Amino acid sequence: MQIKPMHLRTAMKKKTELRGWIDQQYSKDPALRQRVNELMSQMEIEQGLVALRQDRRISQKTLAKMIGVSQPAIAKLESGEAKNIGLRTLARYVGALGGRLKIEIIHDTPGPRIIGLRRHTAKG
Repeated sequence: MQIKPMHLRTAMKKKTELRGWIDQQYSKDPALRQRVNELMSQMEIEQGLVALRQDRRISQKTLAKMIGVSQPAIAKLESGEAKNIGLRTLARYVGALGGRLKIEIIHDTPGPRIIGLRRHTAKG
């Protein structure tokens, strides 16, 4: 039987306590899990963009010139400050660096929910 060092046991206990606290918060506010998941997805996208650009050893300024935007626009995109980013923008960013953009739809919620989309109707 292998015994874990004290610092690992302490870290695991803290992780378990944190997980318990998070689960408690989720049970108090069912919408919290969705908000956390949305934020995590956004962070994954931002981190993926930065990692791809850095892996290619291209500066924000150079990438900006490649796709026809300003360097501050690239910085905003990578930091999550840019709002309402279009798929076309993401595709241009990733494509310019030789990457591929993959969009995946995952069904992990219990059922449909209203998300505030407005229907536009043609006036006749």
